[in-house]
Amino acid sequence: MDNSPLFIGLDFGSASVRALLVDQTGAAIASQVHHYRRWTRGEYSDASESRFRQHPLDYLESIGAVIRTLISESGIDASRVAGIGVDTTGSTPCAVDRNGTPLALLPEFANNPNAMFVLWKDHTALAEAAEINQLAKRWRVDYTKYEGGIYSAEWFWAKYLHILRTDSAVRNACHGFVEHCDWITATLAGTGVKASRCAAGHKAMWHPEWGGLPSEEFLTTLDPLLAGRRAELYTDTFTADVPVGTLTPEWAERLGLSPTVTVSGGAFDAHMGAVGAGIEPGWMVKVIGTSTCDIMVAPTLDHCVRGICGQVDGSVRPGLTGLEAGQSAFGDIYAWFTRFLSYGGRIDLPKLEAEAAALPISGVLALDWMNGRRTPDANQNLAGALFGLNLGTTAPMVFRALVEATAFGARRIADRFRQEGVNIDGVIAIGGIARKSGFVMQTCADVLNMPIQVAASDQCCALGAAMFAATAAGAYPDLETAMNKMKPGFDAVYRPIPENVAVYEQNYHRYLDLADAVEQETMKHV
Repeated sequence: MDNSPLFIGLDFGSASVRALLVDQTGAAIASQVHHYRRWTRGEYSDASESRFRQHPLDYLESIGAVIRTLISESGIDASRVAGIGVDTTGSTPCAVDRNGTPLALLPEFANNPNAMFVLWKDHTALAEAAEINQLAKRWRVDYTKYEGGIYSAEWFWAKYLHILRTDSAVRNACHGFVEHCDWITATLAGTGVKASRCAAGHKAMWHPEWGGLPSEEFLTTLDPLLAGRRAELYTDTFTADVPVGTLTPEWAERLGLSPTVTVSGGAFDAHMGAVGAGIEPGWMVKVIGTSTCDIMVAPTLDHCVRGICGQVDGSVRPGLTGLEAGQSAFGDIYAWFTRFLSYGGRIDLPKLEAEAAALPISGVLALDWMNGRRTPDANQNLAGALFGLNLGTTAPMVFRALVEATAFGARRIADRFRQEGVNIDGVIAIGGIARKSGFVMQTCADVLNMPIQVAASDQCCALGAAMFAATAAGAYPDLETAMNKMKPGFDAVYRPIPENVAVYEQNYHRYLDLADAVEQETMKHV
């Protein structure tokens, strides 16, 4: 009878949670997905206002449903499960009460979007982000310098201040603002929050250089509404290989697992996905889905990399500096275009993609800023654009231009890393689009002029979470050992096509010129 330990990776995405059950080799035994019920119905969000909120009940209900189904359909002995790892989207924080309970779980706030988790792509805090940047640049310490030098509306403090300003009832009841990845692990283990190094460093301006979070003086100068809020948060942070605790008896019963199951520390999905793909120094892992995250690790850096989403010791792998960049929209752009074409009907996306792939590279160009720009140099005021249309332009031509634009955006990120002295030896792609769209991946390889290897796992983020769970539970002495034993390898490689590379090199420089012109014009009116 096999009694070897098993591990679960929980991957909380934008629309669903995925659960992956693996053994000590990383081999997948079973996987399940559960879609958030309220999110699926479109509740609490308004895309026209860039407001995207998620109810904590969607998360809690999904955990129970997805793990119980995972265990029952796998047929394994549940007592073999030794650890659970958790990754989430981010920055996705929520206002909580004195007990750490999200306000939306209280009856008086049950239907108040401001009392819910503010999803990563929520851009309602544009004004607050601008104020943070303005103050940081004239403050004696630039708290944004390890965040790429520009603070984003997608991040912790901008969202926190916006919620405090927007809703007095939430403001009065709020006694903290907690990231999704921290709240889930604390909930499962029944402990206080063990703040994620990944979330705090990349999104909340936490750094040892200034003793943790930005100073009380800085925050209250930004807005007196932040007075005392820093003290309600945390000073220390932890890498995700550190155990948070074990399952509470209540959660153990709810999930059908043992209360001895170790809960490892939380982190963001892209960072754990990079671990799941086997990230090493010099390799960029591109997590490609509705948006993208581009993750790298480096042994040491003697300077701050400009215009990215942060560099944080241990945010990806303990002992290495984690670097994050990314695009605010990628697959979301393709989804927008199909909605735009359908106008209530249905569009055959595979057919559209096949027709676009069969076309030659044309003069139609697009900007990939449909949800603003994350990197390089965050600017959520920007919007997408199309150029070179005429009466002969077809839908497949536009779709191809949008795919090329997302690849150009990826190239711009790679160029920034190189300009900042961070070498890229190779590219690994993970995520739904990387696994499903050869056209998109070939276009990216041509534009980047680099081979792209696709990780041989449909669930790299959940696999990374399971690697952390295995480490925290003591199955391996450290994360590096767990990665070497559990990483999936590759099952596809896209190599640049020389004739495409030459044409895209020209079009990329046209893209840069148009991007500069559009940004200059846009910022005149902000």
